[in-house]
Amino acid sequence: MELPDKARVVIVGGGVIGCSVAYHLTKLGWKDVVLLERKQLTSGTTWHAAGLIGQLRATANMTKLARYSAELYLGLEEETGVATGMRQGGSVSVALTKERLEELYRSAAMARAFGVPVEELSPDEVKARYEHINLDGVTGGVWLPTDGQADPANIALALAKGARQRGALVKERVKVTGMARDGRRITGVDWASDDGEAQGHIACDMVVNCAGMWGREVGRMAGVNVPLHACEHFYIVTEGIEGLGQMPVLRVPDECAYYKEDAGKILLGAFEPNAKPWGMNGIPDSFEFDQLPEDFDHFEPILEAACHRMPMLAEAGIHTFFNGPESFTPDDAYHLGLAPEMDNVWVAAGFNSIGIQSAGGAGVTLAQWMEDGEKPYDVGDVDISRMHPFQGNRHYLFERSKETLGLLYADHFPYRQKATAREVRRSPFHAQLLEQGAVMGEAGGWERANWFATDGQTPEYEYSWKRQNWFENSAAEHKAVRENVGMYDMSSFGKLRVEGPEAEAFLNHVCGANMSVPVGKIVYTQFLNTRGGIEADVTVTRLSETAYLVVTPAMTRLADETRLRRHVGDRRVVITDVTAGEGVLAVMGPKSRELLKKVSPNDFSNAVNPFGTAQEIEIGMGLARAHRVSYVGELGWEIYVSADMAGHVFETLMEAGQDVGLKLCGMHMMDSCRIEKAFRHFGHDITCEDNVIDAGLGFAVDLSKEDFIGKAAVAARKESGPESRMVQFLLEDPEPLLFHNEPVIRDGEYVGYLSSGNYGHYLGAAVGMGYVPCKGENAQDVLGSTYEIDVMGTKVKAKASLKPMYDPKSDRVKA
Repeated sequence: MELPDKARVVIVGGGVIGCSVAYHLTKLGWKDVVLLERKQLTSGTTWHAAGLIGQLRATANMTKLARYSAELYLGLEEETGVATGMRQGGSVSVALTKERLEELYRSAAMARAFGVPVEELSPDEVKARYEHINLDGVTGGVWLPTDGQADPANIALALAKGARQRGALVKERVKVTGMARDGRRITGVDWASDDGEAQGHIACDMVVNCAGMWGREVGRMAGVNVPLHACEHFYIVTEGIEGLGQMPVLRVPDECAYYKEDAGKILLGAFEPNAKPWGMNGIPDSFEFDQLPEDFDHFEPILEAACHRMPMLAEAGIHTFFNGPESFTPDDAYHLGLAPEMDNVWVAAGFNSIGIQSAGGAGVTLAQWMEDGEKPYDVGDVDISRMHPFQGNRHYLFERSKETLGLLYADHFPYRQKATAREVRRSPFHAQLLEQGAVMGEAGGWERANWFATDGQTPEYEYSWKRQNWFENSAAEHKAVRENVGMYDMSSFGKLRVEGPEAEAFLNHVCGANMSVPVGKIVYTQFLNTRGGIEADVTVTRLSETAYLVVTPAMTRLADETRLRRHVGDRRVVITDVTAGEGVLAVMGPKSRELLKKVSPNDFSNAVNPFGTAQEIEIGMGLARAHRVSYVGELGWEIYVSADMAGHVFETLMEAGQDVGLKLCGMHMMDSCRIEKAFRHFGHDITCEDNVIDAGLGFAVDLSKEDFIGKAAVAARKESGPESRMVQFLLEDPEPLLFHNEPVIRDGEYVGYLSSGNYGHYLGAAVGMGYVPCKGENAQDVLGSTYEIDVMGTKVKAKASLKPMYDPKSDRVKA
């Protein structure tokens, strides 16, 4: 067997994703690209995929990638001579409820913002687009004319051929059996031929894990965490139906079903709410183009509803009943990027049934990322560093995967929480909060109080696109923080201790702001990339001459820690994750100082403890650290207390709080308060592709410092002026709700979309944040326009501001 003894990159796995990565690397001019497939190309999941090519995804960048895939597949046949079967026959999605119709119409508004052609349909218009549907119960739908379908296996084979034509070596029947490791790098892979006759080792600079449902195991081999689990995925194909011509794809998510016309037959597939995980004891070594046993009982309810929805199915015989495995991740988003644990192991796996429509975009993105060493644009939804280590736990993945397959077609309500695999990570205050009526949400496995139920109220979510059952609860919590005093649990936020003789110099290199500050000072700052884009949004507290505490959002703790580790180099610095070591209670509101005086002899005055400083305090009979910062825009402190004393401090504050009307609050309150204050939310309002100047955060960067990452790009943008500006919007109508991705209309033209949205209970209407392109314009030009926000197809007038509409001078936090 002819295999080289060294390569620039070894790609593990020859499904559509592995072939796409090889294709796009060679397109960038990479040589010595080797792809190894254990059996035959496409023999895992690719060969039995349905091949639906949808254009509209949940975010602008994911939509851009899906659109790239469609365009790529249309041109592949000409390039390689392999027919991809790609045709854009459009798709119809229909709703059977008012709630689903709102979801579809909101997604149509979003499609307009992202530049995807779309049309809202009445029931009669649905029938005109899809004549075979029974309209019973249909409330409406949407038409996406550029959606399509294609032949999955041939797409993969075309990509493999394109890669080979540019010099890649694509080898079938070669299994990767092990990897050699040196520190944070893989130095090479061991391989063995399928017949056992040959084996060897390929030294390499990088490895890409494209192993699909084997991705978790290949990840372990490379020392990285790739959380995914295979599930059974069912579909049937009818006998030929006379006179059935080409049809658009039909999706009926309320019945968990999709329909695809294929060569005069109908393929009916399902994403049922209670899925069947598969492969718990490992995937058989012989697995190749394999099917799983039929389970007609499991599929029968879907088929019954389908025969009613599409009466012709009742007449047509079933030609094929198919059951094959596909891999699903804990949050239904795929895994892409550089694995946090290693410096040369890349991942593209776990595609949650959208592998064909994602493969082109994921491949081009990963290849560019590998070429540049930096993300080409924000892929936060799918960046593998969002996954926390515990999420690789087999039992967790088994439980969660039962839910995630069905969530593809479930109602995508705002604030919807996962129901499975819960209660894994709990703050030290968890039990006390539940006793007080906390209704928990989950972020990165952390249980977090999102809102508090009142006496007699059922402490659980009732989901809707309108005001949900906790709307008034959160409004009361919001009011308490604005007018009196509220307390919420921030223990889930990441806490990274950075210490050593060179900690100051190191943080000055990584952060935009100046870290040469007195002990006790708290600095708000960003980690920037070389383009001046925001990789992390953190606060840094100087604890001593040699130690700092970096506080990060709960979801990005691992990504932020990884970024720090990758830039340490040979500096004398130690980084320790101390997140679980301390509980944090935020005490916020005009009466927060009064409350703290009741429980602590320390001085909380502006003279001793001004805004942006931390001090060690006595509290009750224990000790803590009080950080005077606020993400809700009020006078307040974050109280950091070691886990052993957390319960005592909670009880002390609750007891003393009875006299001043202390109210327990949740994360929904925190978000509605921060958006009134126009504080940015990382991952939504600020990402790696948003220049810190455009984001309105130039004040958090010190250009007088010696060189730091991103300095040149920030200086250049400061000189040229922003290309976009982050604008805060307040709807003039108090009724509609904003979530995010609603289109922004400036002087009648669509110019962008909201990066985040919530209800401003103090300001009296929904508030949104979003970028408005403004190259060559000044602030007055931007504010001199009229603005509307498209809410589900209705244009709602909005006031626009570049300064926070709530307390623009921050008098309240400094009171």
